[in-house]
Amino acid sequence: MKIIVDTCIWSLAVRRNNIQHNAYINELQELIKEIRVQLIGPVRQELLSGVKSKKQFDLLKTYLEAFDDLELGKEDYELAAEYFNTARKKGIQGSNTDFLICALSTKHNMPILTTDKDFSNFQTVFPVNLHSPRS
Repeated sequence: MKIIVDTCIWSLAVRRNNIQHNAYINELQELIKEIRVQLIGPVRQELLSGVKSKKQFDLLKTYLEAFDDLELGKEDYELAAEYFNTARKKGIQGSNTDFLICALSTKHNMPILTTDKDFSNFQTVFPVNLHSPRS
């Protein structure tokens, strides 16, 4: 089963100068070895946005080319908007990318690897499955 990897996990692993190994980075490495990582276009965009130098941008872009994006359709965006509206009615905030990740997780039955605490809040209002590090 593929696992959707959130921006915060990728950022821990590839955008830091001094990588501190932790359970989430170790899990990402294992998922990569097992060919179970699922990337989505909006996460790719978030990762590549704000990179300080062209050299860093090109290096990160090349690294991420190893991962195909999950194809998105209009129904994915519609479900994400529905999740946004449902969460907002309950006073729960999140980003458009977060709600899209949740929609894709639900539609494709793919757990999410994240350190973002917002996803625990999302679980209270719609079906989202989170993946925890195994170690």
